[in-house]
Amino acid sequence: MSPLSWDGCAPATGRTETVREIGTDVPGLALRVTAIGASELVAAVSGGDRLLLIEAGAERPDDAGPARIRVEWRLPCTGATALWTPATGTRWLPPSWNTPRTASLPSGAPVGSLIATGDAALCTFAVAESLLPVTIGEGAVEESGEFVWWVEHELTAGGEPLRLRLDLTQRHFSETLADAVAWWAGLGAAATVPDSAFLPVFCTWYALHLDMTAADVERLAALAAPLGFAALIVDDGWQTDEVSRSYATAGDWQPAPGGFPDFGAHVKRVQSLGLAYLLWHSLPFAGDRSRAAELLDGQILAHLPELETSVLDPGSAPVRAHLVERLAAAVEAYGVDGLKIDFIDTFARYAKDQSAVAVGVHRLLGELDARLRAVRPDLLVEHRQGYVGPGLWPYATMVRATDCPHNAVENRVRCTDLRLTAGPLAVHADPLTWHPTESPEQIAVLLQSVLFATPQVSVDLARQSPEQLAALRFWLSVAREHTDLLQRGGFRPHRPELGYPLLEARRGSELAFGRYAPVPIQVAGDWGLLLVANADPDPVVRLHFAKEPGRLAIVVQDCAGTAVATADSAGDERELALNVPQGGLLTVRRAR
Repeated sequence: MSPLSWDGCAPATGRTETVREIGTDVPGLALRVTAIGASELVAAVSGGDRLLLIEAGAERPDDAGPARIRVEWRLPCTGATALWTPATGTRWLPPSWNTPRTASLPSGAPVGSLIATGDAALCTFAVAESLLPVTIGEGAVEESGEFVWWVEHELTAGGEPLRLRLDLTQRHFSETLADAVAWWAGLGAAATVPDSAFLPVFCTWYALHLDMTAADVERLAALAAPLGFAALIVDDGWQTDEVSRSYATAGDWQPAPGGFPDFGAHVKRVQSLGLAYLLWHSLPFAGDRSRAAELLDGQILAHLPELETSVLDPGSAPVRAHLVERLAAAVEAYGVDGLKIDFIDTFARYAKDQSAVAVGVHRLLGELDARLRAVRPDLLVEHRQGYVGPGLWPYATMVRATDCPHNAVENRVRCTDLRLTAGPLAVHADPLTWHPTESPEQIAVLLQSVLFATPQVSVDLARQSPEQLAALRFWLSVAREHTDLLQRGGFRPHRPELGYPLLEARRGSELAFGRYAPVPIQVAGDWGLLLVANADPDPVVRLHFAKEPGRLAIVVQDCAGTAVATADSAGDERELALNVPQGGLLTVRRAR
């Protein structure tokens, strides 16, 4: 791609470009549509009240390749504080000449939001395309003080136009993103997610890494079940007796003969504890010492010598058949309850033809899903950030934050970002892990940081003190008792430019906050139950009620759930300051 211009325009293509300026009633909005490689442009704008739907297509393409459509728009960059994208990262306002991003089925999602003071969305956009690549440019224009966006997409053979949704209503950014997700769902992106996808999970990765046996896994499973975990993910290591950090043996997906001699019996023993059993697979890899590398020689996208593996080509029918057969064996032969499918974004990272790889991944996931759902309609399937777009919804039940061990803030931010556009999927935290001498209070803070997601944990449970286990047990019980409120309620994160120091969820008459900085909490609307998890060292939790709340029953619990204070309040004051220890929980109930 040629260099971007300083004013934020997309680079020239050298092909025929047919351009149309589109007038709107939105003050300050400039909108332009370009057909690339076509002599005729078809464009329409519908909607109103600062909510626009642009449909753009092309006719009479030239002979230089498929026609493409580009939509560009710009606004005054006034009051902007953050640029939100689903990949997570710094919330800076990039310059207009920053490298564009590409969203497709195996990588990212075509959505974003420019956020202003007070969490208002200056502009939230979403593109209807859920499979093929969409190129997205976005950034501040130095010369004009505007913020510019452009999205570009190759027209499909069927002539489907590019469909772009612009929300300029300046509502809370989470509301505009929720509406974009609902728009995607209305276009056909559906998924069936069982309740079990939202329950706490124990993962073996940080606890054991590759050095594991069936006995090791069963020992941890026996300790995890009484604490409140509902599922176990057996991660990398079950398929190899090697313990080095390479993928040289990946691709065969057979239980390691030394560590897992009778895999089916092992799975049944774990399930007898009341835990669902999920099994990790790295979908793209065929290791240098695997039988798969020999069988699929020549059907690869790239070789990665530093990882001792090749990246398979999902567009190859033999590759898809091999992967479907091997992953299906885990369910059909060994009776596992679900799969953790990893590294799908690697397909896109090494693709020379992004469109072909996206189509190949779509076929692979569709063929795998059809095979597995025939055996297990309630199968659990975990995908991971950054393959998070609506095209993956039908093939997953949960989506997990990218690896961020020992990092409470990053885990919180990533889970929050996922919640905003995950649609029906359960959002899972990256497995929480900590040093064996970590304090119970800090363990509670780790769990509070992912309070609005499904908690995953990965530590050696046998090395935990009774106090550490008490904190873990208590916060898992909170997660399970209030799953609907915390994970399925209306979700409102605050101040993305500051790393979400306050998170809020509401469902019916129940209201919950996660407090990660010494900020006041505004309590509005009708409510009967109020929960506040205090993860900040400052113990003074300040509640500001929109109206006099009436009589209140107040309970403060420490990190292990022990009540350290109880009180009643007449509720005739609109401000209340309460001491809640770090890692503790404040519960307030209104008298009926």
